[in-house]
Parts: sequence; C-alpha cells; structure tokens
Amino acid sequence: MTEQSKGGRIRGTGRRRKPPAKGRRAATVAAWSAAALVVVGGSGLGYAYLKLNGNLEGVDINAQLGAERPENVDNGSMDILVLGSDSRSGDNGAYGKDEGGARSDTAMIVHVYEGHQKASVVSVPRDTLVDRPACTDERGTAVAGEKRAMFNTAYEAGGPACAVKTVESMSGIRMDHYIEVDFTGFKKLIDKLGGVDITTTERITDDKSHLDLAPGPHTLDGEQSLGLVRTRKSVGDGSDLGRIQLQQAFMKAFIDQVKDVGVLSNPKKLLDIADTATKAITPDSELDSVNELMGFAKGLSGLGAEDVHMITMPVAYDPADPNRVIPLEAQSRQVWQALMADKPIPASATKGTATGKADGLVR
Repeated sequence: MTEQSKGGRIRGTGRRRKPPAKGRRAATVAAWSAAALVVVGGSGLGYAYLKLNGNLEGVDINAQLGAERPENVDNGSMDILVLGSDSRSGDNGAYGKDEGGARSDTAMIVHVYEGHQKASVVSVPRDTLVDRPACTDERGTAVAGEKRAMFNTAYEAGGPACAVKTVESMSGIRMDHYIEVDFTGFKKLIDKLGGVDITTTERITDDKSHLDLAPGPHTLDGEQSLGLVRTRKSVGDGSDLGRIQLQQAFMKAFIDQVKDVGVLSNPKKLLDIADTATKAITPDSELDSVNELMGFAKGLSGLGAEDVHMITMPVAYDPADPNRVIPLEAQSRQVWQALMADKPIPASATKGTATGKADGLVR
C-alpha cells in the first residue's frame, strides 16, 4: 500500500486461504523480508510476473475480523503486523519437536510514518500476558477469549486474524497489513542475498539453535542467521527479551544488506531473490499480488537502518511468574498514542522497563 492508498482497508473480497498445511507457517524475524522485494520494483521483469504471482497466497484478515476494529486513521502512515511462528513441522523439525501447533515466535508492529522516510518497530514479547479477545479462525470457528493469556497463544488459537485482533485490542491501532515468513523461506532468502554481515562483541554459543560465534565480524548464512534470531537461553538473562534485542540488531543489519545487495545489474540473481522472497511470505489479501506487493515495497525502499527506531513494548516481569511479563500500562499507552498520532515514541516510554540484557552483543 502506498502513502496515497492508506485510506484503503484490508479488503474483504480477497481470496480466502485454504487451511494451512503443516509447516506452511513458521517464521522468525521477518520484519523486512518484504523489503527484499524492493529490487523487483525497478527491474522491469514483466516476464516474471506470472511466476512470482503464483507464489503468493494471501490470508483474508478483513473478512474474518468484520467491522469491529479500530478506526482507520488516514494520516499517510502505515501499520503492519509482522509475525513469525514456531511451528516444528515439516522441514522445520530440526528446531524442535512437532507438537501439532504453532505459536507466534516473533511479533513486530511496524509503523511507517507519513512520507515513508522513517519507521518505528515495536517488538511484542511472546510471553506477555494479555487479555486475548474472542475471534474467528480461518475456518469460521469461534475462538473464545482468555484473560492473562500469553500473547503468542493468539496465533495458535485462531491464526493470523486472531493475532491481528489481539494486537489491535491492546494497542487501539488498526493494522493496515499482515506479513508472515517461514523458517525455510527465511534461511533461503538470506542465502540468496549472500549472507548478512554482523559483529559480535562476545562469544554466542547455543546448542539448541546450532550456533557458535566467536567475538568479531561474521557473514552469517541462512542457517546461522536463523540460529541467531532464535537464540534465547545463552544470551543476556536467558529471557525472550534478550532474544528480541538480538533480533532487532540482526534486522538492522538485514535492512542495510537488502539495500546494498546490488542485484539490479544481474537479472538472474534478481529473479532468484524475488522468487525466494515471494515463496517465503504469507501476506494479507491486499498484498497477495506482485503489483500490490511492489507498491508496498517501494513505500519502504527509502528506509535504511538509521531511519528505523526499534523498541520492545514496555513490560515488567510478572510478580506471580518471573517467566512471564506484563505490559506497563502507562508507558505502553505512551507508545500507542504516539504511533496513533504519527509521532516519534518518547524516550520516557521505555525508561525503567524490563530488558533482556543482551543489548550490544551484536552490531
């Protein structure tokens, strides 16, 4: 969606996706995977249209949510829920046992400001206790709400629409778009891009995510990148908050890597990247064609890492359970009100909040 089309909604006439096969939805840090498609926008590869279009299969969020949603504020900004899930089925089984479900392993609310020259990203810890609203899943089945439910259960209980409704309920902000990326697609995209350059300030070792990085510079391939953004127990205080800090640092490196990939002079590499990226994502039904996705990607093409402000939603550890976090209401309200007004998030919103103590491990 371009700035001019912000007034449009996630349409209710898009095609409904069939119930997803196991392994269709699994992801991690996907927030700028769609930005890899920016290179398609200037390519003029008309012959690839049908190939790429056939890769895209959208999910009709609007049809499932109906009219009971926050007001669609037409101020030139854009809000996107980017979601990853921790399904362990199919090719993703190497990362843990398949227990028959999927939960949102990574959730980021991306707010692109009017003019599309700046953005803020709010990461929502998956262990956040929220009041999950009642919703309807992809099959039209009613899903009951729940008090003090972990945030990541919204996706498990009702799929993408339930995750969107939960975010809208807690923020008061209508999501213009939804994007999801899977494990294997994420790995393949990084490999097609030629890896992502990062520098670690301390050794990071995690047997569960198959990662062992000495201090210093690294060019991470897809497998290593996935391991880094899934690392939890071995960094900071071992919480999901520490993992979020790693994810945000990786995302900034990823954004710059996409901008610097330099594939416009190499049509084959360009098509390979576009093919991989379109296979990796499940967008909402307003982004499930090449033309729509190109318009969306062009709207992000001017953003570099220095233009993106990333925070974690203000939370504190739950006094009743140190393995869970709860939103700090007053400070969270500052975040949502700022984004609703298309204003920068004030520094006071994150002062004194719980952190994962992994900041600075990756740059």
